[in-house]
Amino acid sequence: MTDEDVHGPIDFVLIEFQGDRLTGEAGAALLDLVDAGIVRIWDLLIIVKNDDGSIEGIDIEDLDADHLGSFTAFSGAQSGLLGDDDVAEASNALEPGTVAALIVYENTWAIPFVKAARNAGAEVVATARIPADTVIEVLEAAEAAS
Repeated sequence: MTDEDVHGPIDFVLIEFQGDRLTGEAGAALLDLVDAGIVRIWDLLIIVKNDDGSIEGIDIEDLDADHLGSFTAFSGAQSGLLGDDDVAEASNALEPGTVAALIVYENTWAIPFVKAARNAGAEVVATARIPADTVIEVLEAAEAAS
């Protein structure tokens, strides 16, 4: 088994911004994660949901940093994992008047662990993601109770 045969878990995240709040800070933080080797970006799509509810995709290559911030560094990040159905489903979760980044990323930090586990004959039997908001709520409730 070569390193090319092993991947870390691949996730997606849909991050919604108010139309005028795309400052570049989030894109810069994502770029830091990529530069540190923590994640690899497979796809990054920008979706606009207009005030009338209509949807449009934005080609990152057509924008500059003034309009998209550091997300412009991910121009061309299109693996083919996302299709029109995924964009449509993502847009259903958005509020009108927003801009969103739909990001598919690989948790590259996990590759050595995945490789070692596979070499030992292990198999993933379950996986789940606990949303950050849920973790924060539980921790705040536990702190308030103590």
